[in-house]
Amino acid sequence: MDGDAFEYTAFIGTGPERLWRGLTDPELTRRYWGAELRTDWHPGSTITWVEHGAEVDHPEQVVLAAEPHRRLSYTWHTFTPEWAEAVGVSEDLRSVLAAETRSKATFTIDDLGPVVRLKLVHDGFDPGSTVLEMLSEGWPAVLSSLKTLLETGEPLPEPVGAGPDEE
Repeated sequence: MDGDAFEYTAFIGTGPERLWRGLTDPELTRRYWGAELRTDWHPGSTITWVEHGAEVDHPEQVVLAAEPHRRLSYTWHTFTPEWAEAVGVSEDLRSVLAAETRSKATFTIDDLGPVVRLKLVHDGFDPGSTVLEMLSEGWPAVLSSLKTLLETGEPLPEPVGAGPDEE
């Protein structure tokens, strides 16, 4: 991992089709992540980010690449006051997040037979990025919960005291 990117690799006991569904189906993402990404998953299409009842639309919140069962890339979401209130982020922290350059998340899926390798590269951050610092804690939990859901049928329970506004 370099200074302006987060990388994470997981090996998941599932097939590429199920993993793709886990990354793109709002019903599943809500179960393991608590967020839904609503879009048609075509490059250039906008994404509606839905989390704890807050719906966030922005013309720069888009699908960058979508090769089913192989690769998915999209710009990271927009930090609105409505989103911050819904997830318990202070206005001071939200302002810091919103001032940063929009980053992007890219998932690569490799079929390795009985398992798939999921590699996430989330990059495009400003030096000293608060978003990068926060998602470096968040992505491992989210992807571990995705892995658990796909392998067992149930996501990980949310940790007690977990919350984004731990300054």
